[in-house]
Parts: sequence; C-alpha cells; structure tokens
Amino acid sequence: MTQPVALVTGASAGLGVDFACQLGAKGIRLVLVARRRDRLDALAAELGSARAVDIDLSQAGAADRLMADLTAHGEHVELLVNNAGFGLTGRVADMDGKRQRQMIDLNCGVLVELAHAVLPGMIERKSGSILNVASTAAFQPGPGMAVYFATKAFVLSFSEALHEELKGQGVHVTALCRGPTATEFGEIAGFGPSNASSKLAAASAPVVAAGLKGLERNQAIVIPGLMNKSTAQAHRFFPRSWVRRIAGTIKL
Repeated sequence: MTQPVALVTGASAGLGVDFACQLGAKGIRLVLVARRRDRLDALAAELGSARAVDIDLSQAGAADRLMADLTAHGEHVELLVNNAGFGLTGRVADMDGKRQRQMIDLNCGVLVELAHAVLPGMIERKSGSILNVASTAAFQPGPGMAVYFATKAFVLSFSEALHEELKGQGVHVTALCRGPTATEFGEIAGFGPSNASSKLAAASAPVVAAGLKGLERNQAIVIPGLMNKSTAQAHRFFPRSWVRRIAGTIKL
C-alpha cells in the first residue's frame, strides 16, 4: 500500500504557495517541489502535512528523479498540480536561445512527463486529478512573449485533449487559464510594476480557489474573472491581426 499525496510543482512562491495552503487546509498530504529549499522547508513546516523536494525540473531527467523519490517514500500521486513554469519578455531573436528552449521544456515537456507518469495509476484506481496551470495567453499569439504564449497554448490544448480522453475513467483534468496575477512571474519574466497587466493583477488565492473548484467539478477549462473571460474570447469577435497587436501591449 502506498500513501496518496498531492504533488505541487513550483511550490516555493506565488500560485504554488496558495495551492499548497489551500490543499493543506483540506487535510491533504502534500509533496512540494521547487528549486528553493529554504522556502519549501518553511512552507512544509508551516503546513505540517507536507514534504519538501528541492529539484530543478528544467534539468534533463528531473521528472524521472522526482517520480523515483515518490516511490522511495511509498507515495502515489492522487492529485498533480502542474504549476512550475516561467515566462520571458522580449523579441525571439534578441533573447538567449537556450533559455527559451528551457522554458519550452519546463512549461510543456515536464508537464507532459509528469502527467504521463501519474496517469496509469490514476486510471487503474479510477481516481485522480490533474490541474495544469495555463493562462489566458493560451488564446492568442503574444508578440514580445512569443514563446511563453505558445507554451501556454500547448498546455491548454494538451489539457483539453487529456480531459476528453479520460472521460468516464474517474480521472479529472483541468486547465487553469489565469490572467494577470500578483506573483513573482512579472519580475522573472522581465517586466515591472508599470506594465499594463500588473495594474490589472488579481490576487493569487482566489485564482487558486477557482482552479481547485473547477477541478473538483471536472471542468476542462477554468478562466477566473469576467475580464479574463472576455480577453480569452477576443479572437471570436475581432480579426486576429487586431488581437495579436493588442496582445503585444498587454503581457499576461
């Protein structure tokens, strides 16, 4: 027998912390994954029902090492929150190519690897959930953040397809398409508080709560906030040429 856990990646800051806190408040045993051990240890100690694993998921073979760690501790993943990821702002030609590839590997590749690793057990048990953190960026191209927007389009498409594949098998899959959110994302991506999206940023906790509620209901897509819902549907009402120009001025 193995112990069921909720695995939260990118758990040392922002949405990841709120996922951990809200799941921990429900009495769920947690495995928290990120690079910053000090932050993970502090959060795990605060929650009391969590274990910290410091690992850089962007490194080759990291997903396999993480799954091996879970097995060694007698744990199986009942809930996977694929939250780890980052964005970069700038023109594709001007940015470091290796760093852009690292973004693709983490935002997309590792997300798929972890989903693939936990799904057989979930299907066998006819129980389990996967929440993939996407973005309203998934709904349009993003000049100035081209690769990031493209990775989130991948996450949305993958999540929707997986949701459909697993219907009737007891496994829930949801894509949380957040809009601008008050986290460290903008600082890491390279734009500051004067950016238009920073002024519209939602608090992290309600975004997380909406995602978890949608996952419980097995909604394929969750878009918190009326403004974000409108933004996500802009391509239905305006020419794509307009949408991509506007997206180039508002980083998500």
